[in-house]
Amino acid sequence: MTKEDIMKKLILIVMALVAMQITAQEQRREHQQRDKQERSQKFKDFTPEQIAELQTKKMALRLDLTEAQQRDIEKIHLANAKERQTKREELKFKREKNNDEKLSKEERFNFMNDRLDKQISNKKEMKRILSKEQFEKFESHQKLKRKKSIGQKQKNRSPKKQEHKRF
Repeated sequence: MTKEDIMKKLILIVMALVAMQITAQEQRREHQQRDKQERSQKFKDFTPEQIAELQTKKMALRLDLTEAQQRDIEKIHLANAKERQTKREELKFKREKNNDEKLSKEERFNFMNDRLDKQISNKKEMKRILSKEQFEKFESHQKLKRKKSIGQKQKNRSPKKQEHKRF
């Protein structure tokens, strides 16, 4: 075998490996998009009342809530679910009205600020309703959910976007 033959085979092997890598990345990207769509469809067909009931039952199982706690927490979940539905509809309307343009800087700031205010108010309510041990367990679960969410977001980002993260 000559050096040219060896080089040709080596180039073919490298090209085959690159093609396999590209195919694998595309499949992974499609799988991630499908997972994201499934997660977004999870509660889409449910009413706010049904969502609140499911969330409350999950929480009751996780934290061993009393009946009174369940009633109070279900009220919070119901209010949150109704508010999310309203916000989702408003955002959809704005997007349709503005031809899918992104929100302005001020709108994004207001949206994020409102969301954080709501989180603070929910945390205060949960602290009022739950016992100390239940609240600690609730908080640790919330941190776990945030870490999982951040991990999903980072996994879905392209490498270029990951380089420009700001914290």
